[in-house]
Order: sequence, then C-alpha cells, then structure tokens
Amino acid sequence: MDEWARRGIADAVVAPGSRSAPLALALARDPRVRVHVQLDERSAAFFALGLGRATGRPAIVLCTSGTAAANFHPAVLEAHHGRVPLLVCTADRPPELQDVGAAQTIDQTALFGPATRWATTVDPPADEPDAATMWRRLAARAVREATGWLAGPVHLNLRFREPLVPTGAPLIEVPPLREPPVDDPAVDDPPIDDPRSGAPPRSRGGIAPDANTVSRIADLVRQHPRGALVVGWGSDVRAETVERYAAVTGWPVLADAISSARRGTAAISTYDFLARTPEVRDALDPTMVLRLGAPLTSKATTAWMESPGAGRPLVVVDRDPRRHDPERAATELVTDHADRFVVALTHQLHSAGMTPDRISPDRWDLVERSVRRAIDEHIDRGDEPFEGRIARDVMNVVPTGGQLVVASSMPVRDLDSFARPRDDIRVHANRGVNGIDGFVSTTLGIAAGAGAPTVAMLGDLCFLHDSNGLLGAAKQDVDAVFVVVDNNGGGIFSFLPQAELTEHFEELFGTPPNIDLAALAAVHQIPVTRITRADELPAAVEAAVVAGGVRMVHVRTDRETNVARHRELEAVAAAAAKAALGRVGTE
Repeated sequence: MDEWARRGIADAVVAPGSRSAPLALALARDPRVRVHVQLDERSAAFFALGLGRATGRPAIVLCTSGTAAANFHPAVLEAHHGRVPLLVCTADRPPELQDVGAAQTIDQTALFGPATRWATTVDPPADEPDAATMWRRLAARAVREATGWLAGPVHLNLRFREPLVPTGAPLIEVPPLREPPVDDPAVDDPPIDDPRSGAPPRSRGGIAPDANTVSRIADLVRQHPRGALVVGWGSDVRAETVERYAAVTGWPVLADAISSARRGTAAISTYDFLARTPEVRDALDPTMVLRLGAPLTSKATTAWMESPGAGRPLVVVDRDPRRHDPERAATELVTDHADRFVVALTHQLHSAGMTPDRISPDRWDLVERSVRRAIDEHIDRGDEPFEGRIARDVMNVVPTGGQLVVASSMPVRDLDSFARPRDDIRVHANRGVNGIDGFVSTTLGIAAGAGAPTVAMLGDLCFLHDSNGLLGAAKQDVDAVFVVVDNNGGGIFSFLPQAELTEHFEELFGTPPNIDLAALAAVHQIPVTRITRADELPAAVEAAVVAGGVRMVHVRTDRETNVARHRELEAVAAAAAKAALGRVGTE
C-alpha cells in the first residue's frame, strides 16, 4: 500500500468481505488514500472505473473470493476496451484450499481472460528475506502496466491464509524502490502488418511521430483541400489541437459529442441529420477523411464518411490498433497518440504554406447554422418533453467546469444529434463495450474523482440496471444529478427493425418495467424533481446542481411519440440544408 500511495494512487473502492481483510485494513489505515465502500461488487468496480475516467489515475477495487470476484467482470471489460486504468484486487484462498471443495472458492487465476493489461496470482505472504521487496515490485509493476501506452485494467489475485487480521507481529521495514525509468511508449506497440496481407498500410510512432508518416499524410492533405476531420471518443486529442488543424486546413470538424472536441467555428454538430439526405451528402461530400479515435456514434455519418466504396483516402489515427477500422474502409492506419500526431501534421502543413479552400468550409458553416436554427425552432414549439430536446438542454445547463456523463442506447445518440458545441465541460461515456450496466456507479465515481458538479443523462432501464449503485449514495460526499428519461422500456428498439415485430415487440424488446422510479429513489433517500413540461427541465437541473448532493430529475416521455418527432426533425433538417445549399450553389 505504501508503494501504491507513493505512485499517486489516491482512491480505493472496497466491497466488504473476510478474505480481503489484510488489504482492506491496509487501505483504511493509510491517510493518503480515500476509501469508498460499496456493498455490491459490480457497483464497486464501476465506481472505481468512474474514478479512473475522471482522474486518469487507476483506482483500486477490492473484493473477497468467489462470485464476488466474478462480479467485477463487466467493469473490467469496459476498462479494457475503454482504456481506463484500474487496479483490480481479488482476494483468494491459499493453494491448500483450492480444488478440495472449500467454501467460497473458485478458480480465479486469469479470471478475466485477455481483458487485462497484466494479471498474476500471488501466493500468501511469507516471512522470507526478500518478501517486502517483492511486494513493492509487484505494486510498482501493477501501476506501470495499468497506466502504460494503452491504459487499462490489471488483475492481482491475492491469496491469503488465516489469520486475516493483525496479530501484533511487527511489519518488515524496507526502503522504497527507486523510481523506474520512463517507459518508451513504442515498446508495447503491435508489430506492423505484413504488406503482403492486403491490409492497408499501418505505421506507428515511437517517442515522437514518425517523420516519414507525417510527411506522407501531409502531402495527402494538401492534395485534398476539401477534406473532413472526424473526431471520435477516446482519441486523446486536445480540442485546441483540433481547432488549430481546422484553421490551417479549412476542413470542417465532425466531432462526436462525447469526444470533448466539439468546439470552435469549424465544429459541425448537425452531421447526423446531414448524413440522412442524399442531396446534402453529395453537395458536401469530402474528398478525404482523417479520423481520430473511434468511429462516430452516428451510424449514418459513419456510413457516409467511411463507406468502403467511396474511393477517397481514409486515414485513421489511434493508439489502439484493435479499434482502427471496423468498416474495413481505411486506406492507412496510424498507431500513434492522436494529439501529438496532429500537432506534427499541422506544423508541417503550416510550414509548407497550405492555403485553406474557402468554398467548402463556408458551405459547411452555412448549412450547419441553417439546420441548427431550424431544429431548435422546431423542438422549442411543443410543451411535451421530447428526448432530443432533453439531450440538448441537459448539455446546455451543465455548469462551467462540470462533468456530463451520458448513458449508452438512446441518450448518447440524442446527445450526438442535438448537442451544440461546448468547450467548458467534460463529457464521459462508457463506450468501450457500449453497455448500460454500471452507469449509476460510474457516474458517482466520476463525481467523486472530479470533485466537480456532475450531471448524468440516462434511460429508465439503465437506471434500474444499476440501482444497487444508489446504496449509500445519499451519504456520499459527491454532487451528482441524474436526469432519468423514463419512456417505460427500451426506447432504442423502437428505431430498429424489431419494432416491426408487433406480436412480440413489447414482450421481448420494449420490456416495460412499469416501476415508479421516484419511489425507488426515495428508498435510497434521493430527492426527486418530476418534470411534465419541456421548458421546466433546464431550471430543474440547475436547481438540483445548486442544491448539491445526489439528486434525480425525472422526465416521462412516450416511445412512439419520440420516434415520430425524430422523423419530423429529419425532414425539417433536410429542408433547411437543401435551402441553404440553394443559396450558395453546389460548386
């Protein structure tokens, strides 16, 4: 524990248990570490995940043996795919109690399979000459592996014998380890693909971006002045880097709402609507696409920008090669830190005197402003809460310096479609595996780690799925407002082909829970504000943020009406975009 504290670990989440007592007591007795106690192991792991998302530092999550450890798995998967640092500690029985029918004992060796950056099982502590040094080295490596080139979860399966509580014997005192040298981030990079495989070229950076790769991409950009920059989640690119690139190239920026890069005059926030109208796609179609990070949430825009048959260069930059190219459309894959690569690329373009093409950005800007105005005017006319308007208004009212956490399924899609650019808040989402599980706990962990007002937007099923995360939440020293969009079921399925299966749709897909969510919140002593009119939402969220603590704003919507409003807005946006293009021409 001393070694972890020396290396900046500041938070630990403990799910109560007996076999984990040695480490739990060490955590509780160290004043350098905040200990958060969560009764449910799945919630504990997602709370630790939220801490890691907010701070960039791994949090410790600890449990006892058996199924307790298995309940960590969903959060471990999200940390793995979402590149969130996490120190997973599972207590285990000693070797003599394995495979003999001992209570609460399962095989926990490599329990999480390939979803960890490093995993090891450690036998019980023994009074040996180098034991303390071994434990320090173990702790040091765990942090290093969790925070490396691809951050992620580390699993320490720790076997303990009884007694599990202090006996009065003194601890062994040893000096701390020297600080390790800074790792070369290229060490853990995957090998470059064999060019004979038929795959697109794949290059990688080391300490700095590869100069030849930067020059090659710069030449390509200069040949395509009417390109587009796409920024997905997890790109590791700073918003100011994106703005600088857009200023030098004149390219529009299609940044996902959860990328925290949707800002500046080049930002296009209505691309999901533009992608649904063929005439608009044809008029704005870029001749090259540079994507940073994961694909956009908008499937329509991804199909537009990354169509394998488009015949245009698609260059993807991301430090994780496994997430590069799900559409198999990339013409080049660059495994590198997106921010430093784009900084180098922008510098080379600027030095070469690239002159932005003014026709393309002016056209994009006019269409963006026209469609944004038409959408806002249309959704502001009605009194009935509409999920797209809820997403827009929630994004607008998060206080400066605050955190917005958005759930998967429809909330993240509505945010991507309706949110305006903002440059003064951070946006978080569990998009590693796109699950709704653990969302309440993740939000509370983010609020605890950020130490700033946090607003979360989620659906009713997502809220119910992690209601155990509310256990003790009212007594935690965090400020988190949950805006729960309650359409009594799985709203996203109403947009999918399953909606045509009228005979079994509600039973298998809509799955209305018919539960009073406000009553459930009251069980956990969470204050609730009910919203019945659309224009009431902003003031209700602002009041909840000011009041502090954990609170809920409850908004009921209708699934069928919501689908109809989305379809109306697609037509409104298409008309506005075509009218704007008619004013400037198509050339």
